[in-house]
Amino acid sequence: MILQLSMKTPFNKEKIESTLTMLAKLLERRSSAPYRLIVCGGSALLVAGVQRETTKDVDILASLGFDNAIEELPELPEDLHKAVKDVARELDVDDHWLNTGPSSIINTHLPNFGLPEGFIERLTRKEYGPKLTIYYIGRLDQIFFKLYATVDKCTLTYHLTDLQALKPTESELTAAAEWSMQQDPSIGYKQTLIEMLEKTGYEQIAVKLK
Repeated sequence: MILQLSMKTPFNKEKIESTLTMLAKLLERRSSAPYRLIVCGGSALLVAGVQRETTKDVDILASLGFDNAIEELPELPEDLHKAVKDVARELDVDDHWLNTGPSSIINTHLPNFGLPEGFIERLTRKEYGPKLTIYYIGRLDQIFFKLYATVDKCTLTYHLTDLQALKPTESELTAAAEWSMQQDPSIGYKQTLIEMLEKTGYEQIAVKLK
């Protein structure tokens, strides 16, 4: 499902930090269960200082168990969902400012849940309170996801801008392309991937895939 966000209050780095801090305090006041969330997308780029001014939301990929195992999170638990909506009303942001939109990337039928090898080791941990810990995905994993998203959209969107801002090396982009073809092994996807690489200055990668 694609969430339509209002964009009435976009997030910059400072607003992401303050909003997550408010959410953490609210969860603590309500004696909520602790949450350990893996975050990707624009918010992770902003927190990492990659070139980007704002984003529309905070994207949750999955949760991380206390044994550091990936756990599927197709939707927010009820208490977290309610706290997110309460924060939204307080700060005048969209109700879905924290959402599980990218959770479909997780595939329990693939090794390592379909994630790039070494994914967990590259996470950057940040505690916002005793009830909320965020794990931002690493730079290499952003490259993998942004390449896949660029091809999946079939248009040159902000995902491509983000990908270029990450300044991937040839070997990184080759690994990302190969990983993305595991996510979608169809001939059509491979053709679109090659066309995108050729149109965006990555011809040397496209040649390797033919």
